[in-house]
Amino acid sequence: MAFVMPRLEAGGDALFWKKVLKRTVIIFLIGLFLNWYPFVRWDGDALIGRPWEYTNAKGEVIGVRILGVLQRIALCYLFASVIIYYFKLRGALIASFIILTGYWLLSFCLGNPPDPYTMNGFFGNAVDQSVLGTAHLYRGEGVPFDPEGIMSTLPAIVQVIFGYMVGNYVQQKGKTYEMLSNLFVTGAIFVFAGFCWDLVFPINKKIWTSSYVLYTTGLGIMVLSILIYLIEFKNVRGWWSRFFDVFGKNALFVFALSAFLPRTLALIRIPDHLGKDGKMIYTNPWNWLYQKVLVNVPGRPEIGSFLYALCVIFFMWAICYWMDKRKIYVKV
Repeated sequence: MAFVMPRLEAGGDALFWKKVLKRTVIIFLIGLFLNWYPFVRWDGDALIGRPWEYTNAKGEVIGVRILGVLQRIALCYLFASVIIYYFKLRGALIASFIILTGYWLLSFCLGNPPDPYTMNGFFGNAVDQSVLGTAHLYRGEGVPFDPEGIMSTLPAIVQVIFGYMVGNYVQQKGKTYEMLSNLFVTGAIFVFAGFCWDLVFPINKKIWTSSYVLYTTGLGIMVLSILIYLIEFKNVRGWWSRFFDVFGKNALFVFALSAFLPRTLALIRIPDHLGKDGKMIYTNPWNWLYQKVLVNVPGRPEIGSFLYALCVIFFMWAICYWMDKRKIYVKV
């Protein structure tokens, strides 16, 4: 990762902090912007502003979600940068062990005794509600819970550290079969360790358990090993590698676009049908494509859903392909 640089390089610590803090703030603010966007909402037949907090018709206080995927990436990038820069690889490895085991102990000791490793029993819920406020948590789980919460960011930091270590190892060893075999075996060991830890600290993405970190890191390392073998060693390239290549060149942009575009289109209302109260029910272009076209494709209902996903992916790919052809790359 680009955040690690020699400490004797011109600029030293000052340059390091300037670079890391700038990138952290920008990524975090992009995520917050996407959570708040489009800053207006439909209230009946009128568009009104979407404040930081408001009370809906049910009397619930609704607020802009503070955390999210990009915000977590920003925080993990910040803390992983500091740990690796100041403690080097050996110290970062020790810090990773302390964080993962400490997170396990916190989850067990502070969580709800009957089910400390579930969304309801997770100790981080109380932290998020106290610091962020219930109104500003994710509302898609049926309970006040943020899958990118404050405490569950701790083990995610370790995953960034592991990612840096893998990339550093590949660069240091170069294109050798020793590097490739060691990489694949390491991935297998991580997967095995994740399954072993799962026996006492279940693999759970929602609270980003330590076993989940080991398991998914191991899978990622093994997949990376296979791709390096196919692309770098066997030169198996073609349309399939070029297809994914354009996504990688504008990863942050396409992620932001995948949130920005649907929320923009949601402001466009297409009359659909009358509700039981006689009021018009509206849809938007995204939903219209699925409800009026793709869901009617012969076969199982899942086929329409699958085609919808493909349409979204290929639409995003077309934009990234156009940008790549014109050498337009959005970087932070």
